[in-house]
Amino acid sequence: MLIPLKESKIVIIGLGYVGLPLAVEFAKQYRTVGYDINSVRIDALQKGHDRTLEVSDELLQSVLVKNPLELNQVGKGLLVTDAVASIGDGNIYIVTVPTPTDKHNRPVLTPMLTASEMIGRHLKKGDVVIYESTVYPGVTEEECVPVLEQFSGLKYNEDFFAGYSPERINPGDKEHTVAKILKVTSGSTPEVAEYVDQLYRSVITAGTHKAPSIKVAEAAKVIENSQRDINIAFVNELSKIFNLLNIDTNEVLEAAGTKWNFLPFKPGLVGGHCISVDPFYLAQKAQEVGYHPEIILAGRRLNDSMGKHVATETIKHMMRKDLKVIDAKVLILGFTFKEDCPDVRNTRVIDIYNELRSFDMEVDVYDPWADPAEVQHEYGIEIINGGKQPEMGQYAAVILAVAHQEFANWKIQKSEQLVVFDVKGLIGKELVDARL
Repeated sequence: MLIPLKESKIVIIGLGYVGLPLAVEFAKQYRTVGYDINSVRIDALQKGHDRTLEVSDELLQSVLVKNPLELNQVGKGLLVTDAVASIGDGNIYIVTVPTPTDKHNRPVLTPMLTASEMIGRHLKKGDVVIYESTVYPGVTEEECVPVLEQFSGLKYNEDFFAGYSPERINPGDKEHTVAKILKVTSGSTPEVAEYVDQLYRSVITAGTHKAPSIKVAEAAKVIENSQRDINIAFVNELSKIFNLLNIDTNEVLEAAGTKWNFLPFKPGLVGGHCISVDPFYLAQKAQEVGYHPEIILAGRRLNDSMGKHVATETIKHMMRKDLKVIDAKVLILGFTFKEDCPDVRNTRVIDIYNELRSFDMEVDVYDPWADPAEVQHEYGIEIINGGKQPEMGQYAAVILAVAHQEFANWKIQKSEQLVVFDVKGLIGKELVDARL
């Protein structure tokens, strides 16, 4: 027997870029508990600050409650916690944990399975567990549900139920926020599918699309980013070709874009926790059933080559200007995986850095958005964060790697003593030596 939505308590596992914005939306109408294993993260959220900047301090503070008693008294709001005991009386569990890959690009389901085990220990009859993390088709019912059954002692689709509603968060995007992006939903039975759809429809102003099965919803998510990855790989390959032909790629794309059905993709580095990861999930499942995906993996290889390509092209331009390469100083502007966003997960700017360092070059990285401590922990390098603009005269090359809006106002101009490579096409063509 499903608990009526208005009487439900929602528990969200994982309060990152996906989980927190979703929790805040639910908290406006429902009793909501947000759980995360990161005590430092929880401490900051309890003080009303989201370091990812996806939720404003004002909005976060407007929904926060201090304890379970207040949550039940008010009948809505958000309790953030790292205490496992606080999730025990939930009715709807939503899993928004990361789904990364290992060093061999194989899917890592450990966070989802660990979350499932934790939920399973608290699962009751009538509860619904919804997964939002990106996976390949079959993970919810073939990998996670057995864990829920094992640790709860309950039977799937008799005692408890499942759903899948893929996240569509776009980090740093303040226009397409969680409530304004149409949501795909699904459930393990027709009744549960309608229940899950109505749950999301109550907070997603853009509406929902109810998929016919959990596997369809899982497949829809994993191909969204795979499609983007392949399209970006195509224009990245074009940029390599047009560079050899001495043609400006951006000018070609602008001309081609005058046709009504030409897709507006641009070349660049493909990092982050979605576009550069999700295709490997689909590829893994394809290989399990005996099919070797050629286009998907070819796109991944090409996009992963772009950091080295940028570094190599920069060095070529330095040599043409008779600038010393070994021991030369180079400045990289930007380190996050995308513009105006503090997320450094799986940033491909590190590929540019490592390739330049392999030529014994001295490389400075400046990024006003990235957290230096996080970069040091994840990548083992020191970056410059904030302060005044670095003095260009000390560098032989400047690589504008991330299109932070701040950089558009900087005075950067090529000279006989300075090579400027603009990865993102942020500044004028006449001011740079090269761009993708």
